[in-house]
Amino acid sequence: MSAAAVLTVENASRTFGARRALDDVSLSIRPGEMVALIGPSGSGKSTLLRAVSGLLTLDRGAGRIAAFGEVVQADGRLSRQVRAIRTRIGVIFQQFNLVGRLSLYANVALGALGRLGPLAGLAGFWPAEVRDKTMAALARVGVAEHAGQRAATLSGGQQQRGAIARALVQEARLLLADEPIASLDPVSARRVLELLRNLNRADGLTVLVTLHQVDYALHYCDRVVALKGGRLVYDGPSAGLDRARLIEIYGPEFEDVFWEGAPT
Repeated sequence: MSAAAVLTVENASRTFGARRALDDVSLSIRPGEMVALIGPSGSGKSTLLRAVSGLLTLDRGAGRIAAFGEVVQADGRLSRQVRAIRTRIGVIFQQFNLVGRLSLYANVALGALGRLGPLAGLAGFWPAEVRDKTMAALARVGVAEHAGQRAATLSGGQQQRGAIARALVQEARLLLADEPIASLDPVSARRVLELLRNLNRADGLTVLVTLHQVDYALHYCDRVVALKGGRLVYDGPSAGLDRARLIEIYGPEFEDVFWEGAPT
């Protein structure tokens, strides 16, 4: 594992009852990479992202996860520094995780709480710096005109872009996106992935994104990590994933649906 890696996962395993969701998974992600995490449903993708963010602990044993050179968890226990580490890790969820009754502006400003403390935004009294960063982030993702709208009234694509703006206000340097386009129409899905790629290339933001849509993974990410049955079965350039390898990962039925709706 590289000492300069933004993220290292070493011998990660996680069991749920008799099922092993992760089975001795190891990987390393360098600064500025945009990596797609793919695999069949139940392969362990979301479990791995939750473990990286410290939302779920690994089994006791050799498993260890570190971000920015600091331990997130080891031997099935979160480190004492996990809260501080999380301030640099933005998490984008499939269902957006915005507070529907709050305005989009307020939801995005909440990204600053990790730096300012839970009382900072009480009654909406944000410091000028946060107000400026919030509007700049909303403009960056293309939804500034909706700042005053309640989040629940926005489309899925607008909400997801708001969630990305919240990570920008958070000043995250590692973005974990767990199926961020699963609930979106194809046009909105492309906009979100293009936005993530732009942030990766222009700002150097490191991105790890789980995707069910393999065609999008190959189109937007130079590197792909594949899980199957909780085990890492591929880690390399997207160009190395030919049809035969993808059928090995997903099964023979994959041939029938591959490239449907692929981006151009």
